[in-house]
Amino acid sequence: MYRYDEFDHEVVQGRVRQFRGQVERRLSGALTEDQFRPLRLMNGLYLQLHAYMLRVAIPYGTLNAAQMRQLAMIADKYDRGYGHITTRQNIQYNWPELTDVPDILQDLADVEMHCFQTSGNCIRNVTSDPYAGATAEEIEDPRPTAELLRQWSTMHPEFAFLPRKFKIAVTASETDRAVIRAHDIGIEIVKNDSGEIGYHILVGGGLGRTPIIGQTLREFLPRDELLPYLEAVMRVYNRYGRRDNKYKARIKILVMETGIEAFKEMVDAEFATLEPSEIRVSDAELDRISAYFAGPKFEAEPNTKDFDNRKSSDPDFAAWADNNLSEHKQPGYAIVNISLKTLDRAPGDLTSDQMRQVADLAEAYSFGEIRTTHQQNLVLPHVKIDDLPRLYDELAKGGLAEANIGLISDIICCPGMDYCALATARSIPLAEAISERFSDPGRQKAIGEMQIKISGCINACGHHHVGHIGILGLEKAGVEFYQVKLGGDASETASIGQVTGPGFSQDELIDGIERLVDYYLENKNQNERFIDTFKRVGIAPFKEVLYEQA
Repeated sequence: MYRYDEFDHEVVQGRVRQFRGQVERRLSGALTEDQFRPLRLMNGLYLQLHAYMLRVAIPYGTLNAAQMRQLAMIADKYDRGYGHITTRQNIQYNWPELTDVPDILQDLADVEMHCFQTSGNCIRNVTSDPYAGATAEEIEDPRPTAELLRQWSTMHPEFAFLPRKFKIAVTASETDRAVIRAHDIGIEIVKNDSGEIGYHILVGGGLGRTPIIGQTLREFLPRDELLPYLEAVMRVYNRYGRRDNKYKARIKILVMETGIEAFKEMVDAEFATLEPSEIRVSDAELDRISAYFAGPKFEAEPNTKDFDNRKSSDPDFAAWADNNLSEHKQPGYAIVNISLKTLDRAPGDLTSDQMRQVADLAEAYSFGEIRTTHQQNLVLPHVKIDDLPRLYDELAKGGLAEANIGLISDIICCPGMDYCALATARSIPLAEAISERFSDPGRQKAIGEMQIKISGCINACGHHHVGHIGILGLEKAGVEFYQVKLGGDASETASIGQVTGPGFSQDELIDGIERLVDYYLENKNQNERFIDTFKRVGIAPFKEVLYEQA
């Protein structure tokens, strides 16, 4: 994984010193809250419903064991012993004291981590495929491209005060695990007919109050034009994006209002004014960055005897292996998904003890590498198949062996009104209640792939627009209720779900979801997923059973 150079260290340490002074001035009264607000947001510090919240950047979802241990230490020393994995592959602390934040930033800097550009109207943390460098599906590891974009966008003086926040995701597989079509810019690494590697550029995707699937801006962009071309896109957005109305300030609104062809013409015109040689990165620099992402030294032909024996004799291990493992590009290895969706905690939460355990297991079994996912889970990307029985046993001791990846209880969920000042309804208790209703492993297996996504307000941090079942928490006259969307899709066939109708109370909704599931099981074709059945039969019959007894 990437290691800081002298410039990175200087920038991060300088920011720590700078923010320490800003906090001292706020505490002394020299800065008002209005004056302090943009300064703290530049350092990932939010003021939430009950306390400050600090968001730590995990660029493209990759971190090492030492960094995970430091995150555990921070959780214990400055917070309440846990952290929360977000849909942006970052980690949040929900209870830091303002006086402690400069020390937290220093502790993060000590392990090459930081918090800037995790908030504010700037280019946010670049996200990517959590299977990067491990899956045989990819054309190349997308993380060197994501790292290049991180370096280009970090403290970019022209794009520090955009009309609104800006999100970029990169993938290199036909299977989209990075939701690139729901980003301001989505980048897919592709090959053209001549076998040259370049980029398929999408623009104008996003969720929130106006959900839109991104559109193709360039079918194939040559590799050496990436930074100049993105510079042109950002300049057009910075110049023409709305600043008078924050609800219409995202690039998706600009693209929608101008039309994709007119927007492309503006970008091409801006691109023509640039001197690409001033922005392009040399081959030597690209090689330097890529070298940090060289794969580990795999064993040529590791044994699988222990794995095969355990799987045939232990049903619980077999269920975990079937649900939580993905195919690795190297024979004899597997990609291990670790679920953070259990009944005893909020989706995406993990304790400091669990952080340390994952760090230990990463060192013992996965070359020290850990990934975070936008589904609010973790990944150990490089595990020998014959080590999986021992790894599973250790995960089980820490409450991390839930065999539900991709199943109905693997719910994406924002913090909702339990934490967030913007939320209009609670989302965590609803996620817990759904998981409890469908907790039987046999029933989950029978249902198969099911993506439930819950947001506590229209900002859609829980990605409800692209859930197979998407749930939006709202409030009217002091009463919480939940609106349902059906048929959303976050994959390479991305689509926005359709609103079903009036909202439900929590109890009514859980009963309604059960009726939806029962209808699906009764009417699906063999091996047909929920989303496939929905697309085949349409919304009408699902809507009918959803409101049957409401």
